[in-house]
Parts: sequence; structure tokens; C-alpha cells
Amino acid sequence: MNGPMTRQTFLGYAPEVRERLDGDARQIVSRYPEPRSALMPLLHLVQSEDGYVSPAGIAFCADTLGLSRANVSAVATFYSQYKRRPNGTYTVGICTNTLCAVMGGDAIFERVSERLGIHHDETTEDGSITLEQIECNAACDYAPVMMINWEFFDNQTPESALAVVDAILAGDAVAPTRGADKVPTFREMERVLAGFEDGHVDEGGAGGAATMAGLTLSRENGWTAPAIDASHIDMDDEPVSSEEAIEEAGTEPVAETQSSAEREETTPADSDPDTVKAPDEEDES
Repeated sequence: MNGPMTRQTFLGYAPEVRERLDGDARQIVSRYPEPRSALMPLLHLVQSEDGYVSPAGIAFCADTLGLSRANVSAVATFYSQYKRRPNGTYTVGICTNTLCAVMGGDAIFERVSERLGIHHDETTEDGSITLEQIECNAACDYAPVMMINWEFFDNQTPESALAVVDAILAGDAVAPTRGADKVPTFREMERVLAGFEDGHVDEGGAGGAATMAGLTLSRENGWTAPAIDASHIDMDDEPVSSEEAIEEAGTEPVAETQSSAEREETTPADSDPDTVKAPDEEDES
């Protein structure tokens, strides 16, 4: 074992923390017809508390939703936005997908990586920045793009990206190109992603000129989408039940309702809180 057993690792959250998380979780779960559908925002809630999906957080999500810890871990390890080790205060994500790469994204990543002394999915020693090489930031109209805690920094150059990174290292607040007036911390943004507003939703403008160019051009020229031809739609068709759809498709339902991967709990780790270990403890006993 690499370090001492922590209270959080084996006993979960402190009572006052658990009480606060339980209250937040009740709000999240109430938004969904099926409790298990709340898992993804609950994982963001855990990250807003711990800075990553901790063993205690996995146990909390499982207990709250009546799932096995294996089910929770399967989701947490599938999506890259969920972190399995402590994340930096700021996640600096630089797009190196095709368009951004052609426009200079690769050069930006190399310069920032060199400045920070870390590479993809690594965190600076002081815990201030986690660097990520991102496939697409969904902002090709402003390539090359860098995102910091999911806020946009458009039309970047190596010099402008380094200036933002240096400001973060100096402890200064940084403002995105569009959106909120300043970039929140990783934990603050995770709470927003869990579904709790931070009061900054109305800051900044809407889509910029590059994003709105197509709409502007169509309005200037009076272009509209073709009308829907409803002549071939039979409005008298009766709705088809799920059972009828399955029979018509010739397929069989998979596993339990609401899941294609349900299974019974088969190991102590699925149900015994004392077997939950932190990531750096899993390879040693």
C-alpha cells in the first residue's frame, strides 16, 4: 500500500458533507423519471466536491441510485470528462483535430506542453493545470480553439495561448473569448454540469459573426428551408407499441428494462464499502 488509509477512502464522506451531497442529489434525481438516469449529473456533482470521481464518490452514486459500484465505474471510465485521479484547478484543452491542426493547433499544444512541462492528461505539480489534447471543441468556425474548463478561447496562436496559461500560473483570473465574464474553476464548472446554475448564464453574447454567417446570409437573401410535404404521411396510423416494434424487427430485448448491461452483484466490491480502494492502492495489498 502506497499511503495511509484515508477516512474518505474507507468510510465515505464526513457527515456534514454527506448531508449536503444528499440534498443536492435529491434535486438531481427528481428531474428524471428513472433514478438511474441521474448518474451522469451525479458524477459531475462528485467531481465538484472531490475534483475527480473518487472511490467515495462512486460509492455515493451507487448508494443513491441503488446501483452496483461496477455499474457506476463503467460509466465513469467510459467518458473522458470524468476524471479518475485529481484534476487541476483548470483543464486546458487544445483541439488538434483536422481543422484546428491545420490552423496551428498542433503547434499550440506543443508550446503549451513545453511551457508546463507536462503532456496530454497530465497535471502540473502545483495542481493548477491539467493539459488535454482534444479531438474537437465543436467550434471549427473559430479554429484553432482552446477551451479552459469548457469555456472558449477562439482564434488562438501559440503566443496568445501561452499568455492565458501564464496568467493562470500567476493566479490571475482569465476571461474567455465569449460566454461568461471569467473562467470558473474545475470544481465550479462541474457543479454547473451537475445542473446547478452559477449566475453567469446570461453573461456574454450569443453566437459570434463566424457562427452566425450562414443564418445572416440566408436572411439577407430571403432563403428558407423547403416546406414539408405531408401528402405521404398517413395521419391515421396507429402508434406502435414497443412489443410490436420488437416483433416487427425480429429482435429480442436485451437484459433488463432500461439497461443492456445489467448483471447481479458478483464481488464484495459491489456491495462492501470497506473494499473500495483509491486508484493508487489497487495494485498493492
